[in-house]
Amino acid sequence: MKDKLLIGLTGDVMLGRNVDKAITEKGYTYPWGDVLPLLRSTAINIINLETTLTYSIKQVPKVFNFKAAPDKVNSLLEARITAATLANNHILDYDNEGLADTLFTLKQAGMLYTGAGMTEQEATHPCIIIYQGLRVGLLGFTDNEPTWRAKDFNSGTNYITITSEKDRQRALAMVQQFRNEVDLLIVSLHWGPNMQEEPPRLFVSFAHQLIHAGADVIHGHSAHIFQGIEIYEHKLILYDTGDFIDDYVVDPLLRNDLSFLFLLEVSQFQVMHLQLVPVIIGQCQVNLAKGSIYEWCIRRMQHLSAAFTTPVSDDGVVVMKDKDC
Repeated sequence: MKDKLLIGLTGDVMLGRNVDKAITEKGYTYPWGDVLPLLRSTAINIINLETTLTYSIKQVPKVFNFKAAPDKVNSLLEARITAATLANNHILDYDNEGLADTLFTLKQAGMLYTGAGMTEQEATHPCIIIYQGLRVGLLGFTDNEPTWRAKDFNSGTNYITITSEKDRQRALAMVQQFRNEVDLLIVSLHWGPNMQEEPPRLFVSFAHQLIHAGADVIHGHSAHIFQGIEIYEHKLILYDTGDFIDDYVVDPLLRNDLSFLFLLEVSQFQVMHLQLVPVIIGQCQVNLAKGSIYEWCIRRMQHLSAAFTTPVSDDGVVVMKDKDC
């Protein structure tokens, strides 16, 4: 492995609806805006894929159903997305057919995934990303859509009820079992309700348990807005990474159109440094935030992370030292 390499993490990437249309009209690179060069500069990029890739019309009864035409996987390839977590509340928006199409499309494109599958074994199976000697493990869980839990030979997601001791212990056992197979372990969680500014105490406690079980990075998402960062036992907890690409209505106070590209610098098989790159979503495209928007993102993250005694510099740097150091 090189002395240092970069891993990029993002929040929700939703390529359906108006984003799908925009890509058709403007090209596969369109949704990434001027963030694209940064995504192409990393060794590994991991996203939460918040849509299906299917032509299916078997829409399940929900308020919002997301799908993009399967060719839109090329947008992910253009941004050099290495792996996607599929454990979320939209991957079965078009039932088993939509899920099967999505899995087939990702496999054909050579993209790794975790968190959903046509059987329980596939849905709970982690993926391993190998890059120049570094083995990065990715496990995906969600507490959204309990009826979508994969069972035996039934399709679904790697569902977890955070309030269930049994489910938490199952997740911890998976982390412990997988830990020895990889050099760096990322646990990706699509958890909690929308527009929640802080993680519940139980989520904080569970994140700590996951770290003790062997996770190096907690990659949270689901709230549609970013939450604070904690350095715990020299490990990184991103409680929520917000949104990255979508066509959603913007809350003028909570600003679900603002978040970050989270760049993790890895050296000697551990995260040494985190660089926050503020971004803004508009017209189905993500771009680098500038000026007052950049400053708002940084100040907001400084405020949210202060609750965890995590210092964030004015240029978005988080050094991997916890409060006990």
